Amino acid sequence: MKFAVEHSSILLSVTKWTFFSSVVGIIIGSIVTLFLNILAWGEAGRTFLPFPYYYLLPFGLMLSVWLTKRFAPEAKGHGTEKVIEAVHKRNGKIDVAVIPVKLLTTVITLVTGGSAGKEGPGAQIGAGTASAIADLLRFSPKDRKKLVICGISAGFATVFGTPIAGAIFGIEVLVVGAVMYEVLLPSFVAGFSAFFTAQYFGVKYTYYDISYFQHYFIDPVLIAKVMLGGVFFGLVAYLIIATLQQTEKAVERIPMNPYLKALGAGVLLILLSFVLGTSYFGLGLDTISQSMNIQNEIVGGTPWYAFLAKIFYTAVTLGSGGSGGIVTPIFYIGATSGHWFGGLFGSEHQLALFAALGFVSVLAGATNAPIAATVMAMELFGMDVAHYAAVSIVISFLVSGHRSVFPSQKIVISKSDLLHIDYGEDIEHARVDLEEEPQKKIRSIYRNIQLKRERYRKRTQRRMKEEREDRELRKTEKAIEEELIE
Repeated sequence: MKFAVEHSSILLSVTKWTFFSSVVGIIIGSIVTLFLNILAWGEAGRTFLPFPYYYLLPFGLMLSVWLTKRFAPEAKGHGTEKVIEAVHKRNGKIDVAVIPVKLLTTVITLVTGGSAGKEGPGAQIGAGTASAIADLLRFSPKDRKKLVICGISAGFATVFGTPIAGAIFGIEVLVVGAVMYEVLLPSFVAGFSAFFTAQYFGVKYTYYDISYFQHYFIDPVLIAKVMLGGVFFGLVAYLIIATLQQTEKAVERIPMNPYLKALGAGVLLILLSFVLGTSYFGLGLDTISQSMNIQNEIVGGTPWYAFLAKIFYTAVTLGSGGSGGIVTPIFYIGATSGHWFGGLFGSEHQLALFAALGFVSVLAGATNAPIAATVMAMELFGMDVAHYAAVSIVISFLVSGHRSVFPSQKIVISKSDLLHIDYGEDIEHARVDLEEEPQKKIRSIYRNIQLKRERYRKRTQRRMKEEREDRELRKTEKAIEEELIE
């Protein structure tokens, strides 16, 4: 009886969610494909301008701010963060107005040169569509939340062109340290449905052929470089998170109309382009491809500071009201920082390898999604690179600490057994302290050090006093001898 009830229930549940996730995936794949095509048409239309397209950036940022404030405040920022917040705090309830507004503001921001990504809007469009379908079919809050998570995965899979990694990312990015297995199958189905729908409508994806590295055998030196790279990429991820947060706070503190802030931010980035160049505007996909070209040389067209400039451009674009995602800039930052790291510590033919490692490792560190990043390495670069990527990814994930570009992520693990974390809190507000036992050990070690320092000080004072008394005694004896001689 138990077997029949249990497995018939599982069968019904699987059938139900396979159907709904397939339908949702197809719908979201179609809408996100429309978004990607509009973006492509907009970028192609730049050629008709009689001046550089990025001269429109100040006005693009202003228009993006106006559309967001006027029609859908939920569409503010880089998209994925708002979706995570909606899942955790409103059971996935999202205003349907987010879909057209997010699509339009992101296209405006990117076409006019804003430094942002396209995956955040994909996730927000996917989540908003799934929420609207759930409301239309009168789903319970629990089922709506589940369908919205499928929508997130479908959006990511459509934009990334990596259906497995995109589906896992949509689940893993919600909670640090836990994967919602009950949504795993529907997310995979939604991701694949959306991906194949996008391919059917002609969306082209970029994959990187660096399988040249399959000739490597076990190389301890290379593995050591990969581990060092993981530490470096974790620090780069930390820099991204800190810069985004501090820039947003700094812009908020400026006592000025938000439209003037957007105007000023656009003008600032244009002025910087006369010094740094124009490769930091927009998505920057050409620079990513160049960084991972196995024919690329150490002294090439990618300057060493490219990843730092992209961090600043992205922080200013999003902090001043621009709309778009954060993951595509993370890819750019990771690839260019990896290219530079490879030039410092690797050989010329390892530049593409370290660019690929940076691509996925910085993603893992900045978003706390190491599993999705590892699967993405397999889908984009092949298994030959994925072996090294797995090592670098996990180290970067740990080094970046308990922080994220998505501050609404829930945290349910500690990255160190020496730390105490407020589990279940938003990662932005979670308190991080040393565990009581390590604190006792550290206090004990500190006290022992202080006692040793005190004993050493006393011994030194005593020795100095004895030496001083000895000198005075010898001086007195010498004086007496001189008197006797006289």
